[in-house]
Amino acid sequence: MTLPHQIFWGSTFLGLCFLIEILLLTWCTVTIMKMEGKWAARGVFFSTAGPIAIALGFIVATHTIQVWIWAIAWVLLDVLPDWNSAIYFSLVTFTTLGYGDIVLGEGLRIFGSFAAVTGLLAFGLSTAYMVALMTRVFQENFFS
Repeated sequence: MTLPHQIFWGSTFLGLCFLIEILLLTWCTVTIMKMEGKWAARGVFFSTAGPIAIALGFIVATHTIQVWIWAIAWVLLDVLPDWNSAIYFSLVTFTTLGYGDIVLGEGLRIFGSFAAVTGLLAFGLSTAYMVALMTRVFQENFFS
């Protein structure tokens, strides 16, 4: 893959992953808002743990989907020989763990780097979401 192709396709997959993250975090927020009344009626434990549990579930799902998107790319591009290797490489790259036991060829290094950038930004956005959510939950339950 040429450099412009790597940048184009890497940006495309990055954009797709962020569209999914935005949609799922929005869905998460709507779900939490719908459940707030039910949790409040059950007491402080549920009104604290409920939003955190729902958010963590959505975040894990969001990151899992993004890892699968990158794994699909590795398989469809015939970069990696099987799904096990593709999912493993995708997860190791997405988390920026980077063991180095699977290394991309020169024509895919930039494209592969976009998977790592996707993970960095996704974890940053998810962390910011959780901090904002927990700040709101704690203020409502303990400081009001």
